[in-house]
Amino acid sequence: MFRDRLDAARRLAELLQHYRGARPLVLGIPRGAVPMARLIADELAGDLDVVLVHKIGAPHQEELAVGAVDDSGHAVILSHAFQAGAGREYLQREIDRQVGTLQARRAAYGKAQTPLDPRGRIVIVVDDGVATGATMEAAIRVLRSRGAARIIAAAGVIPRDTGDRLRLLADEVVAPEEPVFLGSVGEFFRDFAQVSDEEVIQALEAR
Repeated sequence: MFRDRLDAARRLAELLQHYRGARPLVLGIPRGAVPMARLIADELAGDLDVVLVHKIGAPHQEELAVGAVDDSGHAVILSHAFQAGAGREYLQREIDRQVGTLQARRAAYGKAQTPLDPRGRIVIVVDDGVATGATMEAAIRVLRSRGAARIIAAAGVIPRDTGDRLRLLADEVVAPEEPVFLGSVGEFFRDFAQVSDEEVIQALEAR
């Protein structure tokens, strides 16, 4: 069990020390993981940003991912999208809707409005914990399509089956805790208080 998110971040930074000196791009998934990503970026002498992504769900079956999009409008559409009923008009409508929401969040973060380019870089995607893996998977797919050289999925806790699935997409999966079963991410933290937008902005302003 972790004391709090920063305790988890310190343990992740120890497991990621082999990237120190490579100036990795450390991307926090808002909001909870951004202060964690700040600590990891500092420990590894890397750059910090947020990764703003959202999966695109199938019509009438939102839990089935048919693609992913980031806040710049860069979308990845999976091969089964059309078989799942997601036609071109539906996909464009969902992309536009999600991009609008993600760009509003980017704008709210002030100095972090311009995202850092992952092309050719070692990218570490940080979350406090991963359950189903949908958000992390969306981030990996988008970053891969944008030319990241190496992608590491890093979180305080990732259930074993989810970690196995993410290893098919990422170059490396790092987690201090990989339980066989996961009831909720919060049960692995003594303090799992919600992270505010103000705390996210504070972490990003030092980038």
